[in-house]
Amino acid sequence: MSSITPVILVGGSGKRLWPLSRESMPKQFVPLLGSQSTFQQTLQRVADRGLFERPIIATNEAYRFMAEQQARDIGMEIDILVEPSRRDSGPAMAAAAAYARDRGATAVLALASDHLVIGAEEFRAGCREGLAAVEKGGIVTFGIPPTEPKTDYGYIRPGSEHVGTVQKVAAFVEKPNAQKALQYIAEGLLWNSGNFLFPPRVLLAEMERFEPEMAAAAQEAVAKAKKTGSTVFLDADAFARAPAKSIDYAVMERTDKCWVVPARFRWSDLGTWDALLDVGAADSAGNVTEGPVEIDHVRNSYVRSDGPLTAVIGVEEVVVVAMNDAVLVGHRDNLPRLKDVVQRMSDGKHRAATEHAVMHRPWGSYQDIDRGDRFRAKRLTVKPMGKLSLQSHKRRAEHWVVVRGVAEVTLDGKIMTLRENESIYIPMGGIHRLANPGSEPLEVVEVQTGEYLEEDDIIRYEDIYARV
Repeated sequence: MSSITPVILVGGSGKRLWPLSRESMPKQFVPLLGSQSTFQQTLQRVADRGLFERPIIATNEAYRFMAEQQARDIGMEIDILVEPSRRDSGPAMAAAAAYARDRGATAVLALASDHLVIGAEEFRAGCREGLAAVEKGGIVTFGIPPTEPKTDYGYIRPGSEHVGTVQKVAAFVEKPNAQKALQYIAEGLLWNSGNFLFPPRVLLAEMERFEPEMAAAAQEAVAKAKKTGSTVFLDADAFARAPAKSIDYAVMERTDKCWVVPARFRWSDLGTWDALLDVGAADSAGNVTEGPVEIDHVRNSYVRSDGPLTAVIGVEEVVVVAMNDAVLVGHRDNLPRLKDVVQRMSDGKHRAATEHAVMHRPWGSYQDIDRGDRFRAKRLTVKPMGKLSLQSHKRRAEHWVVVRGVAEVTLDGKIMTLRENESIYIPMGGIHRLANPGSEPLEVVEVQTGEYLEEDDIIRYEDIYARV
């Protein structure tokens, strides 16, 4: 039996699950259900080295450090393929297929990083079944038997030809209205999960057939890629020439080589807050609650707090999500409008539309405590052996107070050690760096003062994380 090389696609801005999911920290990195993120759960599903090779993570510069850290947290070794620009799933999958092919892979499993799968053994069994069609040159998708007439999923019409339990795909069907969805269920159509198993040479051949410009650009981006450790940086100029198009439109809906495995696992793309109500543990009134919440006379609702104590009284069919810096309240019928609302907030320059209160960096994280005219206060958490870049600022000064741990501070060529309750002043223009030489997290309160306090006021001289 062939071994399978997993390719996990990590992208998206997470607008439909705002405010928990935002562009700076999209839903695949957030623990939506349980203690692990869906990205970590996806990694765990392909951890069986008897069936799967080391995973390849296809992502962008903004998310590669989060992917590295979350994989490290669960003891998984990964390779990372960095996309220099966002070109949708078609170019990303083509580049990953070309990279996997050049590495000797004969079967690639392309997975979304933000889907929920319940039934890991059933998932792996479906992969083994799909290999029968892959070995015959087929591209396999996983079809989910519908549990209700969903109008926000695409559907698959299975054909009559079989290879074991795998059926030839007769057609992919676009998202239907409610009446059509009922008809599709009656006719035996399956939900399209958007996850695929294929020989990389076949996918690339089909892409050369239907999207030659995309195939050429992706393969050139791999051929000219630069590698640092386990991270591969695709060539930016070549990748930018790939048309931005999803893999479904580029290949899957046009090829005659597609097969479907009827899945025996439970699946959701977790695309809306309603999906979490569907898969969560509901009480007798149909409510799902998370965090410090209190409800009274509430029915069929999702109520979550990741911060303040939240009370909800006398409502039905609502979603309430409370965080320290943003709150969502909406009727379930209107949830499809959330993406547009978030876009309007983003266009209006509302910081919380795209940024979490806690912003993650490869060295750790920072959180705004307060800000006003000419000042901004943050809490910095630097992980053990973490090190900020050597940098300076043109328009602000900084004051650092060590709250916990030991700090190594570089200022204009001089290196100092600060301990708890000690502080230092970083003048405007001073070339400085903060590092944690210890084995425990370092916490520092930073107070910035000046006329301009945004993150782009930075001149970077050295950076151990090779950020661009």
